[in-house]
Amino acid sequence: MNNTDQKKDNDNFLVQGGILAVASVLVRLIGMVYRIPMTNIIGDEGNTCYSNAYEFYNILLLLSSYSLPVAISKLVSAKVSMGQWRNIHAIMRSAILFGLLSGTVFTLLAFFGADWYFSHVTISPYSAIALRVMSPTIFVMALLGVFRGFFQGMKTMVPTAVSQILEQIVNAIVSVLAAWILFDYGSRVDLVKGTDVYASAWGAAGGTLGTLMGALVALLFFLLLFGAYRKYLKKRMKRDRTAIVDSAGTIMKLIISTAVPVIISTTAYNIINLLDSSLFSHYMASIGNSDGYRSIWGAYMGKYMLLINVPVAFSSALSSSLVPSLTEAFVKNNRSMMIRKVNTALRVTMLIAIPCAVGLTVLARPIMSLLFTEESSDAAIYLTVGSLTVVFFSLSTITNGILQGISKMKVPVRHSLISLAIHLVLVYLFVWQFGMGIYGVIISYIAFGVCMCTMNSFSIGKYLNYQQQATSIYVLPAICSLVMGVICFFVHKGITMVISGSLGNLLGVILAIAVGIVVYFVMMVLTKALNRDTMADLPMGGKMIRLARKMHLMK
Repeated sequence: MNNTDQKKDNDNFLVQGGILAVASVLVRLIGMVYRIPMTNIIGDEGNTCYSNAYEFYNILLLLSSYSLPVAISKLVSAKVSMGQWRNIHAIMRSAILFGLLSGTVFTLLAFFGADWYFSHVTISPYSAIALRVMSPTIFVMALLGVFRGFFQGMKTMVPTAVSQILEQIVNAIVSVLAAWILFDYGSRVDLVKGTDVYASAWGAAGGTLGTLMGALVALLFFLLLFGAYRKYLKKRMKRDRTAIVDSAGTIMKLIISTAVPVIISTTAYNIINLLDSSLFSHYMASIGNSDGYRSIWGAYMGKYMLLINVPVAFSSALSSSLVPSLTEAFVKNNRSMMIRKVNTALRVTMLIAIPCAVGLTVLARPIMSLLFTEESSDAAIYLTVGSLTVVFFSLSTITNGILQGISKMKVPVRHSLISLAIHLVLVYLFVWQFGMGIYGVIISYIAFGVCMCTMNSFSIGKYLNYQQQATSIYVLPAICSLVMGVICFFVHKGITMVISGSLGNLLGVILAIAVGIVVYFVMMVLTKALNRDTMADLPMGGKMIRLARKMHLMK
């Protein structure tokens, strides 16, 4: 493959990653928008029930099907590069069967195991109501993962992007309406029983009902799309002269061998909040403040983590696009293509993650005050302390994708287990021994990301004989982001001094973000962190070059 072809392939991976990234960020923004009225309806205690149910659901989803898009996309992209369309069809048949079986098993486990788990592991028994309502979503998502993986393996992220947006729109509408209706129902139950827990518990269950309905709409979209695509697939199968078609047993083994490392690695990421919730709830009970746990954890998960996850979504989307693209380069043993993709992925990820982390630090309190009507000063402090999570989790996510793309599936598993062990030790020390409370959880969470991305980066250098360009990838974006952060702070401060109240805060946040984007872009160009060649590799790079010329930042 010549340089022009490599650049086109690199551009396509970025374009597809950009499409999915935009969709993922939009989905997170929609999620943030609907969680605001939902949080205002069900409160921090309801948020704790919702978050606890969602975290346990996430673990079961990971074990059943979350890894299927990555596994299927790797298998399909490898067969596409060899033109083996009959094997692609065989992969899909086996994958659908796998999804049906795993989805059924874990749906039943969630439904019937909810009461035991929330009564014995996490001291939040009323969270079981929300999990039971959400449990059928696991079955739907298992099938949805198969179809998303198929189209990602075909190197198009558009179906996944569209389905995610549809899913989240339906989720948002149903969640808010159902939370309002069921919160009212729970309030009546509380009135009859003389309690104060059922309103928030049933309100949280209403939020989880939206998750189920959104997934059903997304699955319907894919069934219609795949039905239309089968005609094209059958034509390619007729022309395929592959001598041997893999058996269902062989494909199942491939799916499992590909999925299990991803499951273990990703589970380590997602089980953190579940373990932290359990440890923190027991800690709060040990100091006689079980009621305080619900409000603190609700603010932590429903406000702090909600905002942190928006920028991290970009790296997750880019990773999804990178895995099949890197797999193709790996199958073809094209090292130069792999290096180019790795370098571009790291650079683009940090271009986004570092300024987002700085912006969230500087504008933590104004953003929290703007989004939530309930008292959010504690959540603002969480965000200020823990905004570095964005950088390290973005970096660990994209480096996971790199290692998976070059078929080093077991390496992220090893690193995630080591990082999880370190995290749990730190939680015990900071929370139980030093009495740092929720701040000990936040610092330990950051430490997980630091350990993960550090070990991943060393492994990438080892397996690809690749030396990261630290100055352009990390140092210069950090310097530019710090300058941006200072200016954002003073812009917001100046606006709120002139215009008081919520209107001043709103205008201050909007103008601070707008000015910050311009300042960051100018600084990146002036410091040469963004030059013509770098911008040409980025999505909308041509427009960025023209903008830089108009601003007289480059010739």
